[in-house]
This record gives sequence, structure tokens and C-alpha cells, in this order.
Amino acid sequence: MIEKVKKDLLFVIDSLECAGAEKSLVTLLSLIDRTKYNVDLMLFGHGGALQQLVPSYVNILEPIRYTKFTGMPLKRAVWYSARNFKYEMLFSRLRYTIELRRKKYSNAQKARVFWQSASQVIEENPKTYDIAISYAQGVPTFYVAEKVKATKKFAWVNVCSSLDELEKEYQQNFYRQYNGIVAVSDSAKGAFLETFRNFKNKTQVIYDINNPQTIIEMANLNLDIFNDGFKGIRILTIGRLAYGKGYDIAITAGKKLKEKRVKFRWYVLGKGPLEEEIKQLIQKNNLTEEFILLGVKANPYPYIKNSDIYVQTSRFEGFGLAIAEARMLNTPVVTTKFDAVFSQMIDQKNGLVVEMNADAVCEGILKLVENPDLREEIKNYLLTEKKGNVEEIEKFYRLIS
Repeated sequence: MIEKVKKDLLFVIDSLECAGAEKSLVTLLSLIDRTKYNVDLMLFGHGGALQQLVPSYVNILEPIRYTKFTGMPLKRAVWYSARNFKYEMLFSRLRYTIELRRKKYSNAQKARVFWQSASQVIEENPKTYDIAISYAQGVPTFYVAEKVKATKKFAWVNVCSSLDELEKEYQQNFYRQYNGIVAVSDSAKGAFLETFRNFKNKTQVIYDINNPQTIIEMANLNLDIFNDGFKGIRILTIGRLAYGKGYDIAITAGKKLKEKRVKFRWYVLGKGPLEEEIKQLIQKNNLTEEFILLGVKANPYPYIKNSDIYVQTSRFEGFGLAIAEARMLNTPVVTTKFDAVFSQMIDQKNGLVVEMNADAVCEGILKLVENPDLREEIKNYLLTEKKGNVEEIEKFYRLIS
């Protein structure tokens, strides 16, 4: 009897820091049938908080040479270049650094500038795969298109953001090289197709996968996280410290809550480029005791479970994975009305959906604080909701079959 040969899969993502796409990927990896697939995972940044949660059967590839090089202090990098005659890598690194200092770029622009600076010194993956997947936009998309050999290639789209003509022209040349494009929500698909109309026939939706069993088990691992004796309302927000997450809205809403003499502590799980700016904003608004940055936690679920209200102040989301996790742990949600929000929220039922401004966020929180019966009604509704969507794995199998 001939033994059935496993398929070789490659996933590529920037890193495994604690964010929505990263958590979704770790969940997907944990559900893949290891008897049918060999799985390689490539990261541009190693050591993220979620890397320890990658299943043991997944082979995490060694960092590419350029990643190792850019991790060196500059003096050591210059010495390494001179000793090994690797001046191209040094020039690429300097070109990228100088360009970023020249002007302020969006994330999409940074990815383009990085690839234009470094692609010529990034080696190709030596293996040929059955399936190669870029699980994030930007550099992973460029890398799989140009540096990976595979029978089929698929690109994940998990952020809704507009692109100018330069970025559109640059990116569509890479998307043309993919067999299919996967958006994580209907609104993410719509936003993508507004920019790239010619890819309509090869774009579909597979929602970020949530495994409620795993999340509930992890939520029960550390129940003594809030041991400070505080008796007020505990609010939680999870997300990268970046413009799109709307922390300026959250802080202003916090200031308004304090002015109304609400006793609260608002905790934030995440890190990102605006950390210093957010800290300054917290101090400026006299919220150092109320607005608390906790950094990144590999296991955020005990924080969700033990918070009174989960608040999302995002300006845009591809799906809103942290909201789905709060719902799974029966924590009432107050969220801004970003594009994808109604793919999972029912206003006044499983939480409150409010306008995208500090006044509305403050009023939404106040409504739950001052009306414990409403909060209890929402919790009871959450208890009846379907938990998770592990069935999305079947869409994934159909995609790669």
C-alpha cells in the first residue's frame, strides 16, 4: 500500500506579537491536521509573545540573513559588512533608515520602502511548497510573491485601509502573482476590492478563527491578576498602540469619566509606535492612576474574563478579534462603529455600538456602569451566543485542496 504524501505548507507573517492576525494564525496552526500537512512558519521578527504558543509540530524557520543583519548594532553591522564583503546589505539598511527619517510614512508606505531597499539582498526560500500563504499585508505579501516557489499562493487581507495611487500600483503587481486572496471579514473584502477591483474573482472571505475551548482554558489559568483591592469598574482595551486603535479617543473618554466622578481603572494590553505619545497624553489628562498600560501579555484572557467592560475605540478593523474574544468570555463590550463591527455585534444585545468619538464612548461606558441590569442582560445574552467559529477551518481546507 502506497503511503499518502503530506502536503508542504508555508505561512509567512511579520512576527508573533500579541495582535489579532497573530492570534488568529496561532489558532489556525493549532487546528491544522498534522497527518496531512507539513507546516513551515517564517517570521521576519522572532521572539514575539505568541511564539511560545506555536504548536510543536510547526517548523519555525531560521531567520533570513538580512533579518539577522538588521538586528546587529550598527557598528557591528559595519564591521560584519567589511569582513564578509556584504556591503549590499549595509547599503540597503542605511538606505531604509535614511528614508524613514526623511518623512513620516504610513505602514503600507514603510513596507514598500523596506522592500524597495532590501529585496535585492533577501535570499529566496530554497524549498518548493505545495501551498504558500502570506498571513499579513505588506512585507509578507511581497516576500511570498517574489521569494517563494509554490504550486499555489494565497494572500490574507486583515486590515481595512485606503491606499494612494503609488501604493496601489506597487501592491497590485504582487497580488497578481497569487492564486487567491482571503479577507478576514466582508468589510475587509469590500475595502480591498474598492482599491483592487480587478481581483474580485479570486477574493473570498474566511473569518479569523476563534477556538473557544482554548480561550476559556487559558482564561482560567491566572485568576489572581487584579489583586490590588480596587473596588471600582475595571475596563480593558487590547490592541497595538497605534493610530488606528483610537487611544486618543479612549483617553479623552477616560478624562470625561473621571470628571463625572466614576471610579474606574482602564487597562491596556499592547505595545506599538505611539507608546510614548500615549503615555504623555495620559499624564496631560491626569489619568496616571486610572489609565494603565500593561504592555503585551501572551495570555490576555484572564484580563478579559476579570474585567467588567471591554472597550474597543478602533477607527478601523479588519474583523475585531479582541471583541470576539470578549464575547466568548461573556464580558460586555462597548465599541466604536468601525466598518466591520456589525459582522459580530448586535447593538444593545451583546454590547453597545457607539459613534467614533470620546463623548459617545464615555456615554456608552456610563450606560453600563449606571445600569447594572443592562449589563446583566448583555451577559445573559452572551451566555446564549454561539461561541467561536472553528468550522472556518473547513473553508481553509477547501481553499488549499
